[in-house]
Formats: sequence, C-alpha cells, structure tokens
Amino acid sequence: VVISLVAGMLALSELGISIAPILGAAGVVGIAVGFGAQSLIKDYFNGFFMLLENQIRQGDVVEVGSKAGLVEDVTLRYVCLRDYEGNVHYVPNGLITTVTNKSRGYAYAVIDVSIAYRENVDEACEVMRKVGRDMRADEGLGEKILEDIEIAGVQDWADSAVILRCRFKTVALEQWNVRRAFLGRLKQAFDARGIEIPYPHLTIYAGQDKEGNAPAFRVISPHDARQQESIDP
Repeated sequence: VVISLVAGMLALSELGISIAPILGAAGVVGIAVGFGAQSLIKDYFNGFFMLLENQIRQGDVVEVGSKAGLVEDVTLRYVCLRDYEGNVHYVPNGLITTVTNKSRGYAYAVIDVSIAYRENVDEACEVMRKVGRDMRADEGLGEKILEDIEIAGVQDWADSAVILRCRFKTVALEQWNVRRAFLGRLKQAFDARGIEIPYPHLTIYAGQDKEGNAPAFRVISPHDARQQESIDP
C-alpha cells in the first residue's frame, strides 16, 4: 500500500500536478488519527493490566470513577457495569484510575445508630449486642456473618441525636443484606425497651436582658391567627 501511494505521488508529480495539498491533507489526517489512536491505545493498555492483575472479574461489585455496579463484562477496551436501578454503564479503561472492588474475601457492614440524648448509651449498646448475637444464631443470617458485632461506641453528637457506630464482618456482597436485617431488628428491640429513635428538634432561644430575664413567648393557634388577620385592616 505504501509503495503504491508513493508511486502514485511520483506519477502525479511527473504529470505536473502539485502534490503539496495532498501531502498537507494527509498530514492533517495523520495527526487526527494519531490523537484518536492515542485514546484507543490507552484503553487497551489499561485493560490489559487490569485483566493481567485480576483487578476486576465478571460478577464483582465495583466502583470505577463515578460509576458503581455489578460487572457484567470486562474487555480490553471497556468495563460494563449494571447499577442497582438496572442502568448499564460502559466505562472506557483509559478513564479508570482507581478501582474499588467490594467483592473480595469479606466486607464490613458499617452502621450508624441514632438515639435520643436522654437515653443511656450503655443500655443502647447492650441492646445492639443482643441483636447482633441473635443474628449470628439465626439459621439464615448466621452464615453471612463472619464475626460478632463490633461496637465502636459514640461516633458523633448530632443536632438531635447521639450517633453510635457498629459494624459486622460479613461474606462479600452480603454487607447490605446484613445491614438491612440489623436495622429492622434493632428498631423492634428499641421499641420494646422504650429507647427513643429521635427526630429533628428545634429549640428557640429569645435571649435575655441585662438582668437575666427572658421575654415571654406569645403562642397563637392557627384559628386565632386567622381571626386576627380578619380583624386587622
């Protein structure tokens, strides 16, 4: 092919036809093809090492870039993911800089539990431990949990709640099922023990004068407010 092109160029030159525009156009096309091939080569290069190092396998649940889901296909050029909503994402290997694989060996179900400030932290933690023990003893859930529940303790003081953090070591890909089961059982256990799961509260502070006296609030019901609006001009 190259010899034919060169021969054609020489023949055109001998016939007095300028080949400079043709060479210029060929140069532009060559640059464009080079840039396109650079991206394609990067895809294949990254894909080769991902497959060689066994970073991603079909059936894994991974995060690559801004996408996450179940790996349906891995090729030298792209990774095909299906997310929880069923959407399919094709991620070029050249764009993948970090792979987070959630399917290797084991996983942790990390759970934050909120209780009201008035509740006893030790009592709430004991209820959480009991729920964790019951789950390990459960015939269906026990095989998914590898170790006893681990309670880290108080994680944060939120606006309306004390946050307690715990985690389960689970079989890979079972962390979400274990988390849902724990939250459902813990809700029932908290209700039985009268431990409040809080909701947002708002405390209004009107300030104080120099003598330390706070002004009284005037509370008006919606009915009285409507009547007042009808009286006011």
